[in-house]
Amino acid sequence: MLMRTDPFRELDRLAQQMMGPGTWSRPSAMPMDAYREGGEYVVAFDLPGVSPEAIDIDVERNMLTVKAERRPAAKSDSVQMELSERPLGVFSRQLVLADTLDTERIEADYDAGVLTLRIPIAERAKPRKIAIGAGSDRKEISG
Repeated sequence: MLMRTDPFRELDRLAQQMMGPGTWSRPSAMPMDAYREGGEYVVAFDLPGVSPEAIDIDVERNMLTVKAERRPAAKSDSVQMELSERPLGVFSRQLVLADTLDTERIEADYDAGVLTLRIPIAERAKPRKIAIGAGSDRKEISG
């Protein structure tokens, strides 16, 4: 049997084991991508193996908080774990949202282990044209 090792992966695994799983008071970070697409910002969080019921999304003022918990799978007494690299515990991420985003209309979708939030840009922050008046109401002063 051929085995390949990655020393950095082993260091990550050892650090995770020493720090232990994330807890509600000390959650682990979750990876994410954020980008602008048209008139909205999109934030995607990797949460493989997390059930949608274990995800909590809150917005308070301009602070967006996403928390999730990955619990161990129920195993019978006859199962003997040989290797366990998938992290368990609580994961959290907080983002400060700009005032130009409409936090009232955030949409969340969870598919294939990816939580995607779509945050629209507020109408007041979008560029708009200003009409210029013709000034036809001028009056002359005669004297």
